[in-house]
Amino acid sequence: MKLDIVILAAGKGTRMYSERPKVLHALAGRSLLVHVIDCARALEPSRIRVVYGFGGRQVPEALADAPVEWVLQAEQHGTGHALRLAMTDIADDTLVLVLYGDVPLTRPASLRPLIDAAADGALALMTVELADPAGYGRIVRDRAGRIVRIVEHKDATPAERALTEINTGILAAPAGRLKKYLAALTNANAQGEYYLTDAVALAAADGVKIAGLSPADRWEIMGVNSKTQLAELERIHQRQQGQGLMDKGLTLSDPARFDLRGTLEFGADVVIDVNVVIEGRVTLGDGVRVGPNNVLKDCRIGAGTEILANCVIEDCQIGAGCRIGPFARLRPEADVGDGAHIGNFVEIKKSRIGAGSKVNHLAYVGDSSIGRDVNIGAGAITANYDGADKHRTQIEDNASIGSNCVLVAPVTIGVGATVGAGSVITKDAPSGELTVARAKQVTIPGWKRPTKKK
Repeated sequence: MKLDIVILAAGKGTRMYSERPKVLHALAGRSLLVHVIDCARALEPSRIRVVYGFGGRQVPEALADAPVEWVLQAEQHGTGHALRLAMTDIADDTLVLVLYGDVPLTRPASLRPLIDAAADGALALMTVELADPAGYGRIVRDRAGRIVRIVEHKDATPAERALTEINTGILAAPAGRLKKYLAALTNANAQGEYYLTDAVALAAADGVKIAGLSPADRWEIMGVNSKTQLAELERIHQRQQGQGLMDKGLTLSDPARFDLRGTLEFGADVVIDVNVVIEGRVTLGDGVRVGPNNVLKDCRIGAGTEILANCVIEDCQIGAGCRIGPFARLRPEADVGDGAHIGNFVEIKKSRIGAGSKVNHLAYVGDSSIGRDVNIGAGAITANYDGADKHRTQIEDNASIGSNCVLVAPVTIGVGATVGAGSVITKDAPSGELTVARAKQVTIPGWKRPTKKK
């Protein structure tokens, strides 16, 4: 039987105190809604429909490339109303699974039993027992243990509020049956809304089997209604990711202080210290060691390289056996060769650093090609921008650049050349020679420093 998935994502999220729609807030670097769409796609449905509302076009524009169909709920009149809008041209013989854009951690394995139960004709609900069920709709069962209805917390009696089995909102059912009950919903309740949950009582009255199934872990049904809940889910998700990586051989000094906001591929004997953030797509070769407080984004790091503390490495490539940091910044298109050293307070941008070269202290290298075994001294910079255009600097193999030099691009430093400390180089420096470009030192006898008049 064909499966269609509807994701309800139209709410504002008042307790988020944000003009951004709730489902666009980020969890592990991706929006809540993207997590739900990824889960839905793993179930291989015929199509996915997302109902949006608050924020107008913000949600579909933010996820313009998502493989979903968008359904506008211009006025929010409840979950039943939202689902009714999404069901207009879904065939009666289709199975429908309903998910929520602010419940990001549900796993496909926990949803498949609901789909199977619905395929057998049941209306299948995901339910959970909670010690503190406040705020959730309660599952009401008859004396035989059959689910007969759901009562929302605001409409529940004291006895019903004492029930601990809650409705998560996630359900699966044959489309034709679901349409029938959606058409019969009323808004005679405390909130004046069309509750999707009221369909359960209608189905039970028809003698339809109501199946209550639970996920493997309770956190799979946790939704986000506040920044506090978002932070709680972030830590849960990061613990799960960290555990999965450690099960594959990664060493994390403290998985509670590790954040993966993308994908991480790694070799053997990789060690990551505390407070490391991984963003985008990151690949770490065998034996890589990442010190504390680093940000790695969209980069590839070769075997045996050590990243010392407090570095920011983005959209670049680092070879094998390198030593980077502490406090280094590698910007997009930095390409560091094997065995190179990039030291403290060094910034590299759009430059190739050859194998064995060293840029160890307080330097800036931008738009440059650096050869093998080059040494760049403390305080040296490549002046690559003239106010209108970027120009390249080329430093060839075995050159040595003294401290506090400015290389004004475009300029070439030849093979084995040496540039004296404090030089401002505006012309090519020949191979194998010492080039010095600085003002002659002068001492002025008898000069007195000006003093303020009293």
